[in-house]
Amino acid sequence: MDETRNNKHMVKSTSTYIDQLLENHSKIQVIRLDLSYKKEHARKASLENINQDFTHLLNNRRTKPSIFENMVGYIAKREYTEDKGPHIHSVFIYDGQKIRKDAHMGDQIGQYWKNEITDGKGIYHNCNREKDTYAECALGLIEHTDDTKRTVLKEKAIAYLCKEEQSIDPLKQSGSERSFTRGIAPRKKSQAGRPRQGDSVGGDTGDTQDDESSSLDGHDASNEKILN
Repeated sequence: MDETRNNKHMVKSTSTYIDQLLENHSKIQVIRLDLSYKKEHARKASLENINQDFTHLLNNRRTKPSIFENMVGYIAKREYTEDKGPHIHSVFIYDGQKIRKDAHMGDQIGQYWKNEITDGKGIYHNCNREKDTYAECALGLIEHTDDTKRTVLKEKAIAYLCKEEQSIDPLKQSGSERSFTRGIAPRKKSQAGRPRQGDSVGGDTGDTQDDESSSLDGHDASNEKILN
């Protein structure tokens, strides 16, 4: 699959993922973080290092309910530049019925990355702290019925993440290393469907797509969806 077709496939697949999440949740909180390392550590960091750290973060969700209990999805794009070294543009998606303060939650994830996952070697940038400066914003609360914000998220934010502008190729050690991953959406409930606004959203996200092994709530990063 050539680069253009691959990018289109990633955009389409990830847009469908967002739609699936909004079928199960009447509203979601979208939190955008850039995860990387301090300059003195970035020079020595490898793709394997940042992959291990990000996988560690995902696999620790069950032991950090104060941060991750209401997380329902994520998107991660790995990139590399000589200046920043390996870094990850990430989107963490939460149940909007349970999480109100998106920027605060972004800081909690970022501090966890900085202080615990990377033992003080990491840094982060919380884009939700500056969402009011964006002409078209897809961060923060998105309701199922908000077609405008959903469109910006899918056609602008996701499309940007899927661009191959800062390739990880210089750091690749094998052809199996992927730049773009996301969680796996649960299958739409056959009877209940999407919760109505104001309904309590249960934790029944264990059902998965027929051809996929586990939803994000399985807390196992080995079950992530690899898209390129």
